[in-house]
Order: sequence, then structure tokens, then C-alpha cells
Amino acid sequence: MAEGDTILRTARRIGTALEGRGVEVEPRGRGRAVDLGGLREGRLERVEARGKHLLLHFEELVLHSHLGMSGSWQVGRRGAPWRKPASSAWLVLRGERSEAIQFGGPTLRALTPARLRTDPVLSRLGPDVLAPDLDLDAVVASLRSNPARDLGDALLDQRLVAGIGNIFKSEACFAAGVSPWRPVGSIGDSELRAVVEAARGLMGASVEGGRARAAVYRRAGRPCPACGTAVSARGQGDSNRRTYWCPRCQS
Repeated sequence: MAEGDTILRTARRIGTALEGRGVEVEPRGRGRAVDLGGLREGRLERVEARGKHLLLHFEELVLHSHLGMSGSWQVGRRGAPWRKPASSAWLVLRGERSEAIQFGGPTLRALTPARLRTDPVLSRLGPDVLAPDLDLDAVVASLRSNPARDLGDALLDQRLVAGIGNIFKSEACFAAGVSPWRPVGSIGDSELRAVVEAARGLMGASVEGGRARAAVYRRAGRPCPACGTAVSARGQGDSNRRTYWCPRCQS
């Protein structure tokens, strides 16, 4: 799944290519069934990353994109070859020289600014972990809302903190030396802050330079890079998302 680092990087790329310019809006494939409020062209005012959600602000409408597990955006020169089949394209945004294409994903819709403010998904998002003005104390307090909940499961709850997905859930807990299986009520404020700061730092580095090699994610059975113990993995939470950790470093 595209996590907050991917979405912020995508927002920056689309913004650089198309922000402040007139854009042609062409729904393709499944996108033709989406009600885009009659939007076929307009000025792209700004591009916003909000956790795992991408918001494209036009003058009277906002396009909301969520990529889910397999969606992606391609941004490049107008008319350049697409990296994915045209049949998987949902939407094409064309500027004079550049274009952006959404391929797949579960969500593409148009919202008015008023509806955006009250949308049941977007209005309930927690603080974006990559926001410049992130209030770490507020995030720690939010994570504590259910003291019995496992840390790894709580980090994936976008209502508590937005942008962290399965990769950085595991990587941040490992970097901070905290077990993702500990109930948040048993974890001190300094440890919770360290986990959130690790997620923020790792994801910020990914935005600027690309994702680094994972320490534990998808490395089950392989040696921990710190102590050599075999990395463990199993499903966690109601969604049974797979969590990776070192049983020795994160005991």
C-alpha cells in the first residue's frame, strides 16, 4: 500500500508539473464511471498530501485519490510512454507540457470544498505524521486512547496518526527498539515519542531520497541487522496485517 511518504512525494511531483496551470481532465477506464462533477478542464490550484490521501484542488472541486494496495501515479512529459497498460488508467491530467496519470486504486472521486470539510473519512484523519507542524505530544495522547491496544495496530489507525502503513509501522518500532506487541498503556511517553519520531524520520528520508533498505519488513527468518536473531512475523489486529520485529532487540 502507498504510505504517506509515497503520497507526499507524488503530490510534490504533480505540483511541480501542473500546479497553477490549466489542466485537461480525462477519465479513463473505470474512471469513466466516476462522477467528477462535470470537471473536464480547469486550473489546478494546489496539490495536497493528507496522510495516505491525495487531494487535487481545482477552483470549485477537489479530486480525492487513494491508491490502496496497488494503485500508482505516473508524472512526466505529455505524450511520453506510460509505464503501465492504458487499460489500467483511471484518470489523466494533461497540462501543456506535462501530464499525470492515476493507475488503479480503490478511490477516485470529486468533492466540493464544503463536502471535503465534513467528509466522514477525510475529516476524521489524525495528524499527518509528515506535517511540518506535527504536534508529537498530541499524537502520543491520541495513541493512548485505547491503552489495551497493541502499538503496531494503533499505528495503523489513520484516525490517530495519518500516513503510517505496514512498512513504517514495523520499521519505526524496530528503529525505536519498542515491541509492536506491547499495549500502548504499558509504554512510556518517551518511548511512544521515539516510535513516532522514527516513523517521521524514516518517511521523511524516503520522500527526499527514496526508501532505504528495510531492516525488518518482509525479512522474516533472516538475521536482524543489529543482533543476528531471526526476524519474526505474524498477523496483527483485526485486519491481520503482517508485523515484522526482532524478538531480541524489541523484547
